[in-house]
Amino acid sequence: MVKIQFIERDGHPEFAVVPIEVWERIKHRTGEWDDGTLPGHAEAREDGFRIPAAILDAELAGDNPIKAWREYRRMTQDALATAAGLSKPYLSQIENRKRDGSVEVFQSLAEALHVPLDVLVGREGK
Repeated sequence: MVKIQFIERDGHPEFAVVPIEVWERIKHRTGEWDDGTLPGHAEAREDGFRIPAAILDAELAGDNPIKAWREYRRMTQDALATAAGLSKPYLSQIENRKRDGSVEVFQSLAEALHVPLDVLVGREGK
């Protein structure tokens, strides 16, 4: 279980402090903003797409984003593999991080899951 510390001001949560290993897994979702450019940057890139808390929770627990989205969409591996034009064993290996997929494979998965490609492609270490 991940321990997150909440810091309150006037009885309302204002900050969340997360362990560094959690930050390393999710920092790619924040972009490269500083306090001065965040509002303008967020407005300029607004596309209406939101990542549900259930997805973030699953990723924080260690799930591959593809598996997290598949389960969120209530799809079986068979259904997703068929929709993306993949074999079920290949999808399973990608979900379990035993094989890498090509850009084309990830694009097919993104289309089948109705999500932007960048939410499936991890950018750890960047």
